Amino acid sequence: MPRLGCRKVYRCLYEQMRSINVGRDKLFTILKANGMLIKPYRSYHITTNSHHRFHKHKNLVENMEINGPEQVFVSDITYVGCRNRHMYLALITDAYSKKIMGFDLSSSLDTKGALRALKMANSNRMYRDNKTIHHSDRGIQYCSDLYQKWLRKFKFEVSMTESYDPYANAVAERVNGILKQEFLLEEYDLSLGEMNRVVTDAINTYNTKRPHYSCHYLTPEQMHLQTEVEIKTYKKSHRCWASPTTV
Repeated sequence: MPRLGCRKVYRCLYEQMRSINVGRDKLFTILKANGMLIKPYRSYHITTNSHHRFHKHKNLVENMEINGPEQVFVSDITYVGCRNRHMYLALITDAYSKKIMGFDLSSSLDTKGALRALKMANSNRMYRDNKTIHHSDRGIQYCSDLYQKWLRKFKFEVSMTESYDPYANAVAERVNGILKQEFLLEEYDLSLGEMNRVVTDAINTYNTKRPHYSCHYLTPEQMHLQTEVEIKTYKKSHRCWASPTTV
C-alpha cells in the first residue's frame, strides 16, 4: 500500500507506535520532516456513455439508509494503466462494507467485462436471503439487454443514477480513486495478463488489509462479516447536493 494515508498507517502500526510513545500527530511530524507525506492528485477519464437507446432505471438508493452488507452493490468502470495501454477495470463494491465483491480487467469497454465482474460478485455473496440492489451509472454496459438479463437471473433490483454528476455514485468513485491513487494502478506499463495479476493483488490487499475510515478503521473484509457497525456518512459540500453519501 505505497500511498496509504497517515491516519491509516497509524492504525496499522498502533501497538508499535504506542511502545515508543509516538502518537498520531507526532507520526505526522516525523513523516513531514522526512518528506514522506502523500501529495494528493486527481485524474479523471470519462468511461460512461449514457447516450443510448436502452432503458434507464430510477435511482432507488438516494437517501436510503444502508445498515448491513449486501443491501446495495455499486458498480462502475474505470481506466487503469498507462497511456500506451488502455485497460478498463469493472468493479462491483458492497456499499456498506466497501468490500470489492467482483472485478474484471479488460482491454475494451465491452459489456462482457462488466458482466464477468457481476458474475464474480454474485458468486461471492454471503447473505443470499437479502434483497440486493444493483446500483450503477447509466452507462451502456449496465443498461444493455444482456446485462439486464443477468441482473434478473440473479434477482437483483436495479437502480441507476439520474444525473451526470459522477459523485451521484460516490462509493464507486471513491473505491476507484483508492485503487488508482494508493495502489498506483495508472503508472504500470504492463501487458493485460501482468496487469491483471497486479490488480488482483491490489484488490486482495484492499479487501483484507487496508483499514477504511468510513468503516471505523475496520478492513472491508472485517466489516462485511458483521452487521452491528454503523457506517460513517459525509454530507456533500455543494449546496445543490442535498442528500448525504457514504464513502
